Amino acid sequence: MSENFNPFSLSGKVILVTGASSGIGRGIAVACAKIGATIIINGRNEERLKDVIASMHGTEHKYIVADLNNQDDIRLLCSDMPKLDGIVHCAGVANRIPCKAIKQADIDFIMKTNVEAPMLLQAELLKQKKISKSASIVFIASRAADSPSMGNSIYSASKGAIISYAKCLALELASRQIRVNCISPGMVWTDLITNVLNEEDLKTAEQNYPLKRFGKVEDVANLTIYLLSDASTWMTGSAIDISGGGEGILV
Repeated sequence: MSENFNPFSLSGKVILVTGASSGIGRGIAVACAKIGATIIINGRNEERLKDVIASMHGTEHKYIVADLNNQDDIRLLCSDMPKLDGIVHCAGVANRIPCKAIKQADIDFIMKTNVEAPMLLQAELLKQKKISKSASIVFIASRAADSPSMGNSIYSASKGAIISYAKCLALELASRQIRVNCISPGMVWTDLITNVLNEEDLKTAEQNYPLKRFGKVEDVANLTIYLLSDASTWMTGSAIDISGGGEGILV
């Protein structure tokens, strides 16, 4: 066996990461670049995207500013896209609202970004034939799909919806050997949780996790690398939990 054998290498692969201007998306983009991929990152904030590019290993990466809630932006994004070997759908938003207080605008805020946008982007990429045979598609879902928490109903519903969608997509693309999987993290230290929950409460809550900590973006990035790599060519239609043992523990 070659001493250079590495089934987890992403060398030669072109990968799109949405929601890459911060948090888990940024961590995934940076990690995938380190292991050899050429990365295209997407977000709405150009300055943040430039900062991510500057922090990435290698020089062939690029960013594309686009609002995935805008169908015209989706079409332009896809038309500017080379053939892709991997896609990571990571763009997402969250809020905390009791069920009795939910309004239409609250549903639209979450569902448009977390469900509609990745579905419509994926459809456009397929229509424009931008996905290579044997590519890998990864959706960043959440343990929230199965683990209820107070005020988190819309977000939980959005992640349950994207898992169900991904399983159907996996069946439709299997004939082309294109794999589709989801990652369902527990609580991960990012702005997504610290912007809506008290940090001191979060630090107390993480002690309920068996490993006594919430996740880091690197934890999710490493699992994403596995799913994008040739090491996982017999995996499709899966939703993988990564939660430090805290499967039913959310805040």
